[in-house]
Amino acid sequence: MVHIAPWAASLGLFAGAGRLLRVGGLRLRLLTNGCRHNQPKSILQEATKETEKRNEGEGITLMPIPSVGRVCFVAILVPASVLLSQPARTFDVRAYGATGDGRTLDTDAINRAIDAASAAGGGTVWFAAGTYASYSIHLKSDVGLYLDHGATILAADPPPEGQPGGYDAPEPNAWDKYQDFGHCHWHNSLIWGEGLENVSIAGPGRISGRGLSRGFGRKDPLPGEPRPPRPAFPPPDDVTAATPFGYPNKRDTLPAGVGNKAIALKNCRNVIFRDFTIYHGGHFGILATGVDNWTCDGLKIDTNRDGIDFDCCQNVRVAGCTVNSPNDDGICPKSSFGLGRKRASKNITIVNCQVSGYDEGTLLDGTYKRSPRAHGGPTGRIKFGTEANGGFQNITIANCVFEYCSGLALEEVDGGWMEDVTVTNLTMRDIVNAPIFIRLGSRLRGPDNPPMGVARRIKIDTVVASNVAAAQAILIVGIPGSRIEDVTLSNILIEYQGGGTKEDAARVVPEDEKGYPEPGRFGRLPSWGMFARHVKGLSLDHVELRPANADLRPSIILDDVVEADFDHVKATPAAGGPTVVLKNVTGLTMHNCPGLSDTHRDQPVADEKL
Repeated sequence: MVHIAPWAASLGLFAGAGRLLRVGGLRLRLLTNGCRHNQPKSILQEATKETEKRNEGEGITLMPIPSVGRVCFVAILVPASVLLSQPARTFDVRAYGATGDGRTLDTDAINRAIDAASAAGGGTVWFAAGTYASYSIHLKSDVGLYLDHGATILAADPPPEGQPGGYDAPEPNAWDKYQDFGHCHWHNSLIWGEGLENVSIAGPGRISGRGLSRGFGRKDPLPGEPRPPRPAFPPPDDVTAATPFGYPNKRDTLPAGVGNKAIALKNCRNVIFRDFTIYHGGHFGILATGVDNWTCDGLKIDTNRDGIDFDCCQNVRVAGCTVNSPNDDGICPKSSFGLGRKRASKNITIVNCQVSGYDEGTLLDGTYKRSPRAHGGPTGRIKFGTEANGGFQNITIANCVFEYCSGLALEEVDGGWMEDVTVTNLTMRDIVNAPIFIRLGSRLRGPDNPPMGVARRIKIDTVVASNVAAAQAILIVGIPGSRIEDVTLSNILIEYQGGGTKEDAARVVPEDEKGYPEPGRFGRLPSWGMFARHVKGLSLDHVELRPANADLRPSIILDDVVEADFDHVKATPAAGGPTVVLKNVTGLTMHNCPGLSDTHRDQPVADEKL
């Protein structure tokens, strides 16, 4: 058989007649007439004869390779199964009625192409260059979406209030009392799938969430467009008053027809996301809940709230992603109760990624703008939580860059177990709050009064941070009766802005045991380098902390800390002030610390300055 492959020239095969080579593991034989433009027929005849000599199940692909002023044909001998599978399994959305003009709604055509691929046993739904306005797109098992160069899937504007149509309605969720509306629903998204396997979205194209809400209002304006005032939170209504955590509530709930996520997956497995871009992704660029064996590779996300959230997910690989999310978190493992059961996020790697908080859209346009903000600094960080009912286990973060954003946050406040976490090789610049924040709290969102969680076996190594805001230091805080355990910080250099006052040094830091876990809630800390409270087993090895400007606060405060070990710790004190303040500390060893005598305290220390 002979198949004409118009895509074959992209392989760049310019070989002579009879030459053997391998492409993608296939053994290929090239047959050519030397690119004479008047002999394509002879090539076809030669290819056909060659085929007849071969066993059944092999065939000839005739490849047109453009040349100056003519077309050269190259015949490639390949297995017939490959010839059948590649063209037959690609479903061009235009063939199913999509226009790609950015104005016509292509929802039905896109979903017809996906249905056709599914009915054929699987395949790739292909988006050529164009802008495909759409409402909810329904993923299916064994079907991938491929966004080619110049292709954009555009979230269409929702219909006017009171009008039918728009995005799929949010499905019911009996567990919506334990997390906000966005975490409880998946169907009200631009692209969604539930209970699927073997799904992919790939290609260099773009997903634009122009018509999506970020959690309040029917849609969120694009950068530069007028922005309506944000409703108060939480509203004082009967719905809020009747639930333990304020959900659901009128401010938080979106009506049918309004979409709030670019991509949402629930209870899926064997998923690949690769190379595409998300702009202005709504409440979540990606929300994946209960998704296992997920590869997320090479994405660029420049968005108005969360970038990538993997909630109750296991065996996840996030690599080479760049996420700019000035208004919320960038890369965010969570473990909510949205599935109606406790499920840990575990066996996760986050490597070679970058997070930032530049003005939305300026990552993608390359201007990296930093406009003044009315309330605090940008977010844009890597964070565990806040939703944490199922816990976090066996997670590695490595080789990541933070710039103009909040610092690393590891938070367990909902009764889960956060344990066996390693963080290595981070660089940070222009960090607006605590560069490292580890929190064990007792918010305890979940049914039946969840027991107190744990945070333990956490190792952070090789971190360099500069121009870190003065308000918060490294902040490691448990609560009375529940200590964070076994934390090691090593090979760390952090330079703070400095400028703290004696009044700052006298502040009493609130416990805020049930509050939202955020460094800013603790206020301006009484130490500029590190504040650790309710911790057991704290090790600092080759850690250097220094202020760019004079700071009148102590460098380090340890409060209710058991078994602390400092080796080669350097922290520049204010003139005449203490480097380390001990409050209710038991078991302290310090050695090889410049400016400090080797110290060993076996007995409890109520109050001491070193």
